[in-house]
Amino acid sequence: MPVTEAEIVDGLRGLGVGPSSVVIAHTSLRSFGQVEGGAAAVAGALVSACGTLLVPASPGDLTGLSAPPGLVRPDNAYFNEPSWAAFDEALERATAFSRDLPIDGELGAVPEAVRRLFPRERGDHALFSYVAVGEEATALIRAQRKDRPLGPLEVLAGMDGLVLLLGTDHTSNTMIHLAEQRLGRSLFYRYAKVGDGCWAEFPNIPGESHRFSELEPLLAPVTREARIGGCRARLIAARDVLRIADREIKEDPRAFLCDAPGCRCQAALRQRLSAMRSEAHATNHDG
Repeated sequence: MPVTEAEIVDGLRGLGVGPSSVVIAHTSLRSFGQVEGGAAAVAGALVSACGTLLVPASPGDLTGLSAPPGLVRPDNAYFNEPSWAAFDEALERATAFSRDLPIDGELGAVPEAVRRLFPRERGDHALFSYVAVGEEATALIRAQRKDRPLGPLEVLAGMDGLVLLLGTDHTSNTMIHLAEQRLGRSLFYRYAKVGDGCWAEFPNIPGESHRFSELEPLLAPVTREARIGGCRARLIAARDVLRIADREIKEDPRAFLCDAPGCRCQAALRQRLSAMRSEAHATNHDG
């Protein structure tokens, strides 16, 4: 039998989501099986169940660019166009950011349904925007700056916010990226079209997450879990995610990073080791 919007709301309520909850949701529509009303029903259930809902809303598949020729940042793990002519062609093909752009399809159909169907706030970051609905939507979105793409997550954590995984694993959990960045890791420069013939460089873009699922057993004691239709739904306090990820990365700068030589994980590791050297130097200097 298809799961209904009302059943999804009931499932979220049973999980612990309430009218005062501030929630970032990462969703997989397919995980529910058949949903009566599709992505719109899941979006409606989230908006109904949460006091404030935050969803990722990157349009990076439309706006994103490779780096211009010759612009190389240390430990940035990115590729350059071979010539300015090639870069100009890519710039012409790309779409300049606007708040009305659709969300990157890799983020799923549910965030796009939230964007289309509900009164919402949307950030103006060309590569890492968010959409928020509800009482704290304005506060969350205003926390984002061009140089602070994860600002909404910092504010959400300070509001005792929650991370909701609906059929996704921790590779989708951007709160872990915030823990990384606080420790000087996963801080990349990326590029996007911002107007006709205009591009911009954006700092502090997160990196890889393909080993973030290694956090799952560590987070299990502080995770609430339920089944909603075919969906494995999990709810974790944002502060718990940050606390445990912070502890693990401090103990091992390689935590949740792979060893593949060409992967951004290695650049992220070098960033963390550099931050540790700076911290040690500052400590020795103060002493």
